[in-house]
Formats: sequence, C-alpha cells, structure tokens
Amino acid sequence: VQLQASGGGLVQAGGSLRLSCAASDFTFSTYTIGWFRQAPGKERDFVAGLGWNGDQETYATSAKGRFTVSRENAEKRAYLHMRNLKPEDTAVYFCAAGPSYWVASSRTMYDYWGQGTQVTVSS
Repeated sequence: VQLQASGGGLVQAGGSLRLSCAASDFTFSTYTIGWFRQAPGKERDFVAGLGWNGDQETYATSAKGRFTVSRENAEKRAYLHMRNLKPEDTAVYFCAAGPSYWVASSRTMYDYWGQGTQVTVSS
C-alpha cells in the first residue's frame, strides 16, 4: 500500500498551491481521504477530508473558505487545492486513507499515510 503526497513548495502569503496524493496497491475508491498537517513541534492536525464517493466534504476551521479537497477515483488521486495561503499554513502536509465510511478528524481513523510534502508560506 502506498500513498505519495506531492506538490508542496515555497509560496508567498496570498499564493496558492495544489497538493496531490497518488495511491497504489489498495482499493482507493472505497476509502475515505484525509489531509493532515504538522508544523514543527506541534501535533499532526486534520485539515480536510472527503468520503469515498466525493461526499462529506469536511474542513478544519482554519481551512474553510480557502482550501478545497477533491478526488479522482479512476486515477487513484486526491487533491488539496490551497488558496490565500498564510504563514501559519506552513507545515508538512500528509494525505491519509481510511476504511471508515465517515470522514473523521482523528488520525486513528486512517490506516494508510503518505510521506508528507513540505509547504512553506513566506510573509
């Protein structure tokens, strides 16, 4: 089972990035997707999630109105489109997949994790 996140980078405040998560070796289309982030010295926090069929679009308060989560099951990919980025969005971003039907903010509900991609937002 593999999840590979990509698309991170250095961007100025107010800019945009689209993160991508590529899945392999499991039935991606039946798994809930979650995006999490971890800043240095902090916990890994939930950012956004999406149900297996594209429903239950869910966001952390910090992401609402700026981030959009999506998926393409045929391509085994998930995306996190981030707009109006702020310095406090700086973190390593992880994609995760879980078997539960319900989107959850708890890390424990996700079985598979990608390696993370660094997002740095300069002021």
